[in-house]
Amino acid sequence: MPADLAVIGLGHLGLPLAQAAVARGIATIGYDPVRATDLAGGRLPCDGAEGILTAADVRRMLSGGFRPTTDPADLGRVRTAVICAPTPPAADRSLDLSQVAEAARALAARLRPHTTVILESPTYPGSTEEFVRPILESGSGLRAGRDFHLAYSPGRLDPGNRSHGYAGTPKVIGGLTPACTESAAAFYGRLTDKVVRARGPREAETVHLLETNYRHVNMALVNEMAVLCHDLGIDLWDVIRCAETKPFGFQAFRPGPGVGGHGVPLDIPNPSRGARPLRMVELAQQVNDRMPQYVIQRSATLLNEHGKSARGARVLLLGVTYKPDLADQQGAPAQEVATRLMELGAAVSYHDPYVPHWNILGRPVPRADSLYEAAADADLTILLQHHRTYDLQGLAVKAQLLLDTRGATPAGAAHRL
Repeated sequence: MPADLAVIGLGHLGLPLAQAAVARGIATIGYDPVRATDLAGGRLPCDGAEGILTAADVRRMLSGGFRPTTDPADLGRVRTAVICAPTPPAADRSLDLSQVAEAARALAARLRPHTTVILESPTYPGSTEEFVRPILESGSGLRAGRDFHLAYSPGRLDPGNRSHGYAGTPKVIGGLTPACTESAAAFYGRLTDKVVRARGPREAETVHLLETNYRHVNMALVNEMAVLCHDLGIDLWDVIRCAETKPFGFQAFRPGPGVGGHGVPLDIPNPSRGARPLRMVELAQQVNDRMPQYVIQRSATLLNEHGKSARGARVLLLGVTYKPDLADQQGAPAQEVATRLMELGAAVSYHDPYVPHWNILGRPVPRADSLYEAAADADLTILLQHHRTYDLQGLAVKAQLLLDTRGATPAGAAHRL
């Protein structure tokens, strides 16, 4: 059955796009060899997708006509195809584009003239033209900008953000030609309230580079401030509260046990082309990478001050997801914090209303059933993520020791990062 839209890759980018399209009455298929079968049955894949949509959301999409598929032949029957394949960080911190290549090859073999192809996957400046375009052209025999439209649009959704949903988040678009840009703009104009046209795909790709690195650099600054203020006996949380009253020139960021999420810091991968590496991004990553170890350091110090050792200590971790009130664990610092505690010989347990099972070092971590009893029994409780269901005032009373890495407890109720 022909469809208006094919979303290729049904992860944290593709599912919200498909949801927005179906809500606007756009006939949509979702191609994903790994996730489509579960989604077609109204189930969420067991890979973090539950942090993006709920099973009820998926069932509503299916009833609205959404059709997940594992058959690449379906890609040849659409007017618009959006590649949302994941680009996980490789061992050297570069982005792995292998799944983008697979998606482009699957589409290229079925690509028809006049189709609009848009890349949304996180990637480097130049990738649309230098990486995706040759795959599409060689596999289809068509020429981008002449036979089909090609554009890039960075993913900008903030999972769980109730103030800025898909329609309320402006879409940046950069096409290979002006006609490519306008074709992509016509598509996104059906989904969003505002479309922003970039000069070309490289500019649109660099929007993603800037926005992602802006987050990491500012979080690194405030994480360093957290360490400094603790050493000086200064209440950083009060400093931030006062600083954010400035009506210009300041945006409040808050420290934490590490930086998680899908937006990994990006650098220019090919300096041989004349581009200088982003030294500030490299430094920011070093600072942010140290935060889980800093949490361990603070934890060990607190235990020592109360006559206990990390070895054999009962440590309860609260909130193991990367964002509050979501199940998504992508890049969550809880993984490293738990690993380091176990390596020190601590007995680690956890509580998270969104994570029924959690494994570290290949074995399951005990999940606390009764939160207050577990906090009272633990030698140290560490708040890693502040879910709204947590009564921090009550936890502060029950816990023997409470380390708050999010500054969410009332002043004086816990030890803050």
